[in-house]
Amino acid sequence: MYAVVATGGKQVRVSPGDSVRVELLDGSVGDSVRLDQVLLVSSDDGKARIGAPHVEGAAVVGTIQGHGRGPKIKIFKMKRRTGYRRHQGHRQGYTELLIDKIEG
Repeated sequence: MYAVVATGGKQVRVSPGDSVRVELLDGSVGDSVRLDQVLLVSSDDGKARIGAPHVEGAAVVGTIQGHGRGPKIKIFKMKRRTGYRRHQGHRQGYTELLIDKIEG
């Protein structure tokens, strides 16, 4: 059984017992999170329910395992012969989720 969930502007395929990284969510470690934007649910017998845009009554329940920040991305802009140089960096935050169950 698996589901495709939309969270943080991205789509993630999850199964019960999976540990996934998603965009930063509110909550502390150990809190339960319910993701309602389920796009697809596939059962063990191979039948799939596809939402338009979401599957009615379906949700994914998970537990927050931790928060962190991804690798540093360096941005460098330069225009030759003008002395224009700009440095910038960014680290995107994430939440580590342990998927408990898929409802619906």
